[in-house]
Amino acid sequence: MTTRKLLTSLAAGAALTALSTGGAFAQEVTLKLHQFLPAQANVPKDVLDVWADNVEKDSEGRIKVERYASMALGGTPPELMDQAIDGIADVVWTVVGYTPGRYPTTEVFELPFMVSDAREASCAYSKMFDTHMKDGEFKDLHIVGTWVHGPGMFHTNEPVEVPSDLEGMKIRGGSRLVNDLLTRVGAEPIGMPVPAVSEALSKGVIDGTTIPWEVTYALKVPELVTNHTEFEGPALYNLTFVLAMNKGVYEGLSDENKAVIDANSGLAFSVFAGGTQADADGPARQVAVDLGNNIITVSEEDAKAWDEIVNPIYDEWIAGMENGQALIDEAKMLMEQCGADMANIDTYGAK
Repeated sequence: MTTRKLLTSLAAGAALTALSTGGAFAQEVTLKLHQFLPAQANVPKDVLDVWADNVEKDSEGRIKVERYASMALGGTPPELMDQAIDGIADVVWTVVGYTPGRYPTTEVFELPFMVSDAREASCAYSKMFDTHMKDGEFKDLHIVGTWVHGPGMFHTNEPVEVPSDLEGMKIRGGSRLVNDLLTRVGAEPIGMPVPAVSEALSKGVIDGTTIPWEVTYALKVPELVTNHTEFEGPALYNLTFVLAMNKGVYEGLSDENKAVIDANSGLAFSVFAGGTQADADGPARQVAVDLGNNIITVSEEDAKAWDEIVNPIYDEWIAGMENGQALIDEAKMLMEQCGADMANIDTYGAK
């Protein structure tokens, strides 16, 4: 730990020295953006690149964002949060659930059948981050954006229509709560980051996976399994994401460059990111349709049988969280408010 802190201190000191060096280059900054998906996947291409391009444009070239896909800077996806804290990367995009138990308040948006709309949930998540998480769980980072993906679902080698169909199946889960959900419906949860899914499916290590439609295309999931189970109404589950920045790097920016980062952070960016990710579900679903795969849609009425089995997750989560029920009530209230006020939220996108 002492060595790690020393290296972090040296890296931060070097960065601040570079930022404070006089002359024409005093305001020029290069940020290393690190994430786990291929560069051509939807989130890197349609969210992260848009953000990076906007930062470069708004800063009039003072800030350059180097993009490192597929863990090109080394390490594994669960290490991304610490890479941002330690300064190995300046900015990271990651699944919060890859570090289970570390940021528990975010799990309110991962509870089963909690989220109906990714934009509304990303809006509520952004607001709750400001009031409950910014100075607590995330105090060691500067968070640029917070969002959720579209509806989580099953992609399996055998059809899944009712919970008992999952009995004994090895299913990849992406977070602590998803793994709990899988256990309750009789599956064997296999924890792994999403980049490992393709190989695990092709080698028979897992019988299926939980991911939204959006990422299936990049992982070639419709070519590896032939059954997909989606749910009408609220999503079976969602995962939470952050775009996180090294705190020392952010605080070492000039006021002018901080203003650029701030203008490309927060509520509008979070809603854009969550909405963009959800909008990519449709085209990815069409790939499975074109391949002739079996798409099972569980009606809202039939989903009650699933909800009855997994609903005790709420009680356990509430028992393990301070003010757990109040957080759930607040998240539901904010999602409803965000839905009613969505037209008044500033838009964000490519400039």
